[in-house]
Amino acid sequence: MKSPLPVRNGVNATRMRMPAEGPWGTAMEYVLDKFSHVDPAGIVDRFVRGEVKALGGETVTPKTPLHEHLFIWYYRELPVETRLPVELSILHQDDDLVVVDKPHFLPTTPGGMYVQESALVRLRVLLDLPDLVPIHRLDRMTAGVLLFSANPETRGKYQLLFERRRIQKSYRAVAPVRPELAFPLVVRSRMVKSRTYLLAEEVPGEPNAETRIELMDTRVDPASGEVLGLYDLAPHTGKTHQLRVHLATQGIGILNDPFYPVLHEQSPDDYTKPLQLLAHSISFTDPLTGQPASYSSKLQLSAFPS
Repeated sequence: MKSPLPVRNGVNATRMRMPAEGPWGTAMEYVLDKFSHVDPAGIVDRFVRGEVKALGGETVTPKTPLHEHLFIWYYRELPVETRLPVELSILHQDDDLVVVDKPHFLPTTPGGMYVQESALVRLRVLLDLPDLVPIHRLDRMTAGVLLFSANPETRGKYQLLFERRRIQKSYRAVAPVRPELAFPLVVRSRMVKSRTYLLAEEVPGEPNAETRIELMDTRVDPASGEVLGLYDLAPHTGKTHQLRVHLATQGIGILNDPFYPVLHEQSPDDYTKPLQLLAHSISFTDPLTGQPASYSSKLQLSAFPS
């Protein structure tokens, strides 16, 4: 379903389904009851201003009956967000595709406490492209190459590349070195990630996640004296936190990882210690031109400067 309300300030309108039955006489009464913890004056004002719409573009007024429309759309009142002290850069832009270098700490899409402070909303506002959507995602703590579709008419062709695994990705990570490990190393396991639990877990069963790990270089950390490795990671699958879990299970957890192998207590972001994981490059055959396409990050991992 296409929203009857346009993107505003880079943010989509929110869709709400109306209940099939209940004690509410109007759609506004239901919304007021559902969001009883929110300032009711602000909700009423949105209905009065005509900012609540139904699927066909009809205005939902304070008197619109509850069952007149199955879905309604409205703009959320967003809190003021403190701008994250990180910047993204554009690696490529054309009418169909936008490729960026996403920094550590910036989420790909709005969620939780981050709405305007997401790569998607920042780019929509910066480039004046309200139809921009991510073709894939990176964790908030992971930096590197990220692709966005700028054209709804060609979006599906790029999305199919990911669905059919016709994308080659290379990641870089900094982690301790274990001399007893032989590289290249291929790690396969079965991973699950629940929406109600923070961490991804490995469980018994047929593998659904595969990562090839190669040790590229080593250096001695002058502060700790620890030997650190620069690893090249090639994921064959794309499970949530796959790379972080696979390195941690080999005893080489990624530097500054607050989740794996040990979950640390939640604390404010330390911008001096980003997770040492970078989506280094992405390659594919462009579905529109049939020509090879490849994009590489210009960012570096601070624990292993070139």
